Amino acid sequence: MKNTIFGSLFLIIASSIWGGMYVVVKVVVDIIPPLELVWLRYLVALVALTFIGVVTKQKWKIKREHWGLVITISIVGYAISIVTQETGTMLSSAQMGAIITATTPAFMVVFASFILKERLTFKKAISVSLATFGVIIIVGIDDINKSSMLGGISLIIAALTWALMSVLIKRLPSDYSQIVVTTYATLIAFVVLTPFVITKLPKLNINEITNPTIWGGLLYLGIVSTAIAFLLWNRGLQMLNASSGGVFFFFQPVVGTLLGWLILDETISITFWIGSFLILLGVLIVIKDNQEDQNDSSSNKSKYVNENTQIDEEIIMEPFDDTIFK
Repeated sequence: MKNTIFGSLFLIIASSIWGGMYVVVKVVVDIIPPLELVWLRYLVALVALTFIGVVTKQKWKIKREHWGLVITISIVGYAISIVTQETGTMLSSAQMGAIITATTPAFMVVFASFILKERLTFKKAISVSLATFGVIIIVGIDDINKSSMLGGISLIIAALTWALMSVLIKRLPSDYSQIVVTTYATLIAFVVLTPFVITKLPKLNINEITNPTIWGGLLYLGIVSTAIAFLLWNRGLQMLNASSGGVFFFFQPVVGTLLGWLILDETISITFWIGSFLILLGVLIVIKDNQEDQNDSSSNKSKYVNENTQIDEEIIMEPFDDTIFK
């Protein structure tokens, strides 16, 4: 029960942070191209994560057999997914971005079924379907054909790779600190992207980057959207089933739409509230399903312990037979 509540809370906060990220990326990417933006974002995040890790006195050791998984998580999720996401954000419309991003939980359910052998329940399928339909209602589909095809392809790649990364995280031992895992993954992605970025950095306009809006946006993307949100997302996934955790990703378009209404004076229609209700309903189904799974697991474990205790007592009660030593 505790894992379900805190895991759900962590995933909601992370997804909500990313929901507010769209406006920031849209502003900053006009000055700093996507690849350079991701590189700078990770540079800021590394400073923040290292500081948090040192202050909290983390144990930085990771076993040799798990480094391959950490590197895969970094390249797939932190490099490919984030670069294609910000490229797609730059090239496509907000509606296409929200709709394609909404496919991530569905991909997570599929990957979790194949990679983690998680049981694909009817409730999980219903929850993903409800939340997906809710997102489509919120953002609409009227202008989807007018959006850039390249941007759409980039966003599909981003959704696929992020879903795969989110499932692979579950294969890491749960006793590893998420601060350590996130720091190493960010560092690897930073190193991988450096050869592609280093020659382009001198071309950036320093005067525009030093604008408070731009460097403020960089700090937000590096510290809040990367360091903090990645930590919360990774930790939340460790506390829930990967297929269940994906549904919380739907908070991203909801928060993005709300912030657009509050900050940019965008109009919210009745369809937003209908869609939000469906998303919330899907999330509640997942939470309830996860609690039932945990209760069943605890019940089975308790039954197993009781049965073994009874067997041990029967063995102790049996008379001693010394023929086993002959």
